[in-house]
Order: sequence, then structure tokens, then C-alpha cells
Amino acid sequence: MASLKSIIARYGGGLTRVAAAYEADKALQEDLVQDTLLAIHRALPSLRNEASLGPFVFRIAHNRGVSHVMRQRAARTAARYALLPDAPLNPEEELLADERSARLAAAIRLLPLPYRQVITLVLEDLSYEAIAETLNLTVSNVGVRLNRAKAQLKEILGG
Repeated sequence: MASLKSIIARYGGGLTRVAAAYEADKALQEDLVQDTLLAIHRALPSLRNEASLGPFVFRIAHNRGVSHVMRQRAARTAARYALLPDAPLNPEEELLADERSARLAAAIRLLPLPYRQVITLVLEDLSYEAIAETLNLTVSNVGVRLNRAKAQLKEILGG
């Protein structure tokens, strides 16, 4: 059986990116990742097929993301969290890449939840089959949602 340490090593970056798709505030992203890891740890005994570890991990991550958004929406008043870039300490190319990543993450957060889920898993290099298993969809539905997500991202990002 996979250990939490091996899951963090293999999927930690992906879990962080999934959290960023649901939450702009860095501190709340970290909380969401920790909450997700705890949920994964608790659910590991129920994993029956080690080959399904990726979809298992990302299903939990997306479920935790949805729960987080619902809790935050209920708790927020007029104040909104903004994604603020860190002070520019890196070379210009890295700064531009960071800005593009932040812009993409912000655009992904504007997508409807079904499209947001599919696009974040595609960005984690999951196959359509793995995404379908993760989100309990058909493979063709994954393709449809992905095409619609891409079209909306193009519109949001201006081309």
C-alpha cells in the first residue's frame, strides 16, 4: 500500500496546483493542501487498487476543493482574496512565467466547477481515462468539458 510520504513525493506538486485552482490566497491554499493530505491519509485503507492511486488522490483533492469553496463562500463577506505575486527577486524570464501562471490560475478559478476540475487534471498530465475515473464521468464527457474549458479560457485570457 502507498504511504502518505510516497503520495506527497509523487503528487504533492499536483495537489498544490489543484488547491490553487480553488483558492487564490496562498495561506488558504496551504491549508487546503494539508486538509487534502489528511483526507487522503484517512481514506488510504479504502483504496482497493493501487493502480488507481492517481485518480483516487485527485478525486479527494477535488472533493476537498469543492468543500473548501463552499465553506469560503459562506464565510466571506464583501472582502475578496486576491492573488498577489511575491516581490520580484528572480530573473525577468522567471517573473514573466510566474505572472503567466498566476494569470492562468486566476482564469481557471473563473471557470464553472465542472470545467475547472477537468482542466486542472489535464494540467497534471492525467489521461482522459484517469480523469473520467477521478470525476466519475465518461471519457467522451471529459473531452467535451475540456473543449468547453479551453474555449472559455481563451475568452477569459483574451485570445
